[in-house]
Amino acid sequence: MESITVVSLLDVISELFSDEISIAVSNKKEYIYYRPSKRIDLKIRPGDSLKEGTIAYKALSTKQKVSEFINRDVFGIPYHGMAVPFLHKGRLEGCVTAIFPALTDGKSVVTMKTYDGWIPIPFSQVVYLEAKDKKTSVYTEGYSGTHKYSLQEFEYLLPKENFIRCHRSFIVNVNHIKEIYPDTHSTFLLSMDNGDRVPVSQSYSSYFRKLLGF
Repeated sequence: MESITVVSLLDVISELFSDEISIAVSNKKEYIYYRPSKRIDLKIRPGDSLKEGTIAYKALSTKQKVSEFINRDVFGIPYHGMAVPFLHKGRLEGCVTAIFPALTDGKSVVTMKTYDGWIPIPFSQVVYLEAKDKKTSVYTEGYSGTHKYSLQEFEYLLPKENFIRCHRSFIVNVNHIKEIYPDTHSTFLLSMDNGDRVPVSQSYSSYFRKLLGF
């Protein structure tokens, strides 16, 4: 496959991601593709060497998926990211990195769409989020609405000390959990303080118990 075809393919794949997310692709030594987003630009250029401390460097070093917050010491801009190494015939070839903007003061709200318009909701008032009907539904004690971000995007934008992914389709604010009930097959059911119930799936149950310490 010619290089121009590869770049064109990567441009198309990038369109599948939100314009809030920057995409970088590297081989084992340097970046070969970069698409900045409208919200965050690390000023990466094809041919730039991988920097120690980046999540791409960490993913290639460990040969495992890495997702974490990177402070401004590396690129001069703090960011959240996920890097996934890829292999060809069992050999490590490179890495794909999704770069999310870090939270900034004054923007700690989720602006959800309702029938009448939009309502900015402080993170502290968000009870839980649900992926449903190809949209993300946001629930508070008194309101509900939708947002254009996917749950994956929210997972990296919401403060990790308060929000936990508990199911493929749910993220909950632990400060709004009223009670936790055991359910079948090592799963749980969360009673939220807005009256709703949210499931904890089997694949997330151990992770959920570890984070909440029970």
